[in-house]
This record gives sequence, structure tokens and C-alpha cells, in this order.
Amino acid sequence: MAEKRDYYEVLEVGRNSTKDEMKKAYRRLARQFHPDVNKDDDASERFKEISEAYEVLSDDNSRAAYDRYGHAGVQNGGSAGFGGFGNVSDIFEEFFGSSFGGRRRRGGPRRGADLRYDLTISFEEAVFGIEKDIDVTRPEICDGCNGSGAEPGSKPISCTSCSGSGEVRRVQQSILGSFVNVTTCPTCQGTGELIPDLCKTCSGQKQVQRSRTLKVKIPAGVDSDTQIRLTGEGAPGVAGGPPGNLFVLLHVKNHKYFQRRGDDIWLDLKINMAQAALGDEVSVPTIDGDEMITLNPGTESGEVYRLRGKGVPRLDRSGRGSHMGRGDQHIMIQVATPKNLNDDQKQLFEELARTLGGEVVAQRDRGILSQLKNALGDVFGL
Repeated sequence: MAEKRDYYEVLEVGRNSTKDEMKKAYRRLARQFHPDVNKDDDASERFKEISEAYEVLSDDNSRAAYDRYGHAGVQNGGSAGFGGFGNVSDIFEEFFGSSFGGRRRRGGPRRGADLRYDLTISFEEAVFGIEKDIDVTRPEICDGCNGSGAEPGSKPISCTSCSGSGEVRRVQQSILGSFVNVTTCPTCQGTGELIPDLCKTCSGQKQVQRSRTLKVKIPAGVDSDTQIRLTGEGAPGVAGGPPGNLFVLLHVKNHKYFQRRGDDIWLDLKINMAQAALGDEVSVPTIDGDEMITLNPGTESGEVYRLRGKGVPRLDRSGRGSHMGRGDQHIMIQVATPKNLNDDQKQLFEELARTLGGEVVAQRDRGILSQLKNALGDVFGL
């Protein structure tokens, strides 16, 4: 086991140093070797060594024992018991805004919670954008007590259980020495104060639920699961902290005809056999209104026609408001086979059948699996 270094040497101070000098030295070294700041392999051990040295030398009794007997006089960490870190904790609050071990300082400003609102819009509203009014119920600072929780004319008092600290400290003894266990005060729930006369408006909760009408500007091109942030429209902050944000989560309804794929719109269009064989000029619905397209003679099911620039506006995610153009509309053709023919229609199809002939020609499978099978057959004689 490595021999412990002299505590004065660790803190880089002389034996006649004052408490203020040691405190300054500790602050400087703690900043330098804290593991969150210093990523060297030995930073963590160095930091523990510095903290241990300061804990002993900052207490008059443990320093006197150390000066007289050395490490043997403070083998359990001095009068406070190593691991208590009372003085070290105070300095950490100054460094990082929280006490040792990451506990938040009681009473400091805290940002309010973010809130969520689900909003359903139509397919057209998502494509072209719209401004909507939404009614949001959210917590707000109570007007009756101005957020103190106490009835007007009275005020909160310091908690008698924790003396206003919001924490309860209990010393526990173990074979390793004394340990200080710090927990949230159960009487005041960590607030450090008690309210003898509760506000009648909020019942001491300091906040009330209120409904507000807010305007939401929905840009063109949004889709389901798009989030729009309303800055500062969330829950109020604590102890003067800023409010949170309100996030509006969008849900887009399905359209009767159109399907969206990214920034493109798809439409299934049924045509009859005559239109497919002879070609035709037909009217096609788009998000901007009807458009005429020309079908080529011999059009088959599965063929796709495209209308450029008739899709969804491309959402500008850069925040510059620049024009991003639009996607396209794709029209997939479905040739409908008639099922209930009248006598005249049957006669026409019979005449057509005689001119076309009744021979059925099997198509050779030229898929990749068929080609692979043929290649293996040539090699291995299959």
C-alpha cells in the first residue's frame, strides 16, 4: 500500500498557513483536478487526496491531531470523520452551484417544466400550413399569493426541522468511522419553509391551473410527429427561474385519395380497358385542383405518370425561411376489368376477342432467380 503524502504537501501550503490560505489552495487544486474537468487517469485519485487533506486541515481539532501525531492521529478522518466532507461540500456549492455529490442547492432558480399539446390537422392544412388557436390548460403562478403559497397578509416561516436548509443530516457510525447521511427534510419536503396560513386560492400549492388560448403557426410541409415549440409557454419557473416551453405535437389525418411519401403525393387512378388500349386525356385530382394528363395508348396497370411540383412543399428546417420547392405527384394506373357487362358490351368484347385471337402465350420468367437457376444448370448439368 502506497504511503500517504503529507497533507500540507498535498495542498501545497506551509504548516503555518491560515484557514483562508488553505481554502484558496484547495479551491485552486480542486478546480484543476476535478474528474469532470480533468480527464487524466490519475485525476480522480489526486482529487480524493486533495479533498482528504483539506477536510483534515480545515478543522481545528483534526489539524491539531495531525500536527502532533501525523496520519495516525486522524486515521478515521479527524474529528468530523473522513467521508463527512462538511467544508468540502460548502466549497463545491460555490464552484458548481450544487452541494457535494451533485445535490442541487435549495432555493435556487429552476427552469419550469416543458409541456406537450397534441394537435390533429387535416392533410391539406399540413401541406399548405395554417395558423390555429389552441386552448391549453397549464399551471401558472397563483395571483392570490404571488407564488408564496401563503394567504395574503401572512408569510412562510423557516422549517423548524431543518432550520431552513431543506436537508436533514444524520451522523452514522461504522467500522470505517463516522459518515454523514444527508436526506431531504420530510417536514418541508426540501423547501426549507413552512406555511402556517395557506393561500385560499391555491391551497398553498403556489400555482393554479388556468386555460389559455394560444396561436400556433404551422408551416407548410409538416407531417405527423412534427413538433412545434412555443418558447416560454410551458410551466412557470421556480424561485425566479425561466418558464419551460410548450411543444405542440402534430397528427395529420389520412386523405380520401392521396397518400404521402416524404415530399411526394401518390394517387391510384382507375381507368377502363378502352382508355388503357387507345389512350385518353383524363382529369386527375391534385392537392391544387384538377389537372389534365394524357394517357398513352397501351397503358398497363402499374404504370406511373408524374406531375412535377404538385407534391408537398419541402419544409425549410434551416430557419432561414428560404424557398425549398415542392415534391411531385405520382399517379399509379390501375386498369379496371369490367365484371357486369350488358348484352351490347358482351357483343363488342366477343368481336374484339375474335380479332385478337384466343391463343395464350406463356411469358418466360426472366427474373434473377430464374437466371441464376439457368446459370447453375449450365455449369453443373442440372
